[in-house]
Amino acid sequence: MKFLSPLIVFTACGLLAAPLFAAEQAPDLSGCAAKRQDISTQIEQAKAAGNSDQQSGLEKALSEVTANCTDASLLKQQEQKVLDAKREVSRRQADLNKAMSKGDPDKINKRKDKLAESRKELQDAQEELEKVQPDEEDE
Repeated sequence: MKFLSPLIVFTACGLLAAPLFAAEQAPDLSGCAAKRQDISTQIEQAKAAGNSDQQSGLEKALSEVTANCTDASLLKQQEQKVLDAKREVSRRQADLNKAMSKGDPDKINKRKDKLAESRKELQDAQEELEKVQPDEEDE
């Protein structure tokens, strides 16, 4: 019986871990494929919730993405978002510097908060850009 108990535990652990290994092996989608998959998931959720208006809008969005989305255009769009966010950070930094030269503590704190917010948006845009960029090993 001592032999049987570890065998059962080992088998149970193997069965419970199998879905985890399968999920790790599934390739992560990127670019337009990820966008289509995300919209499809939202369509399924709208169907399950019985929200036909939302489902209809999402199906239209899916057809637009299918017809018009290219990975190159998605990459270019995200690169532009990063550039815009960098400009915003620069502008906010200049605003902060100006407030600091005037010495108004209230304005300085407001400008610091705005700068932090802009930096967070830049970080988010850069992370999103990394998601849509093609992997070096794929080329």
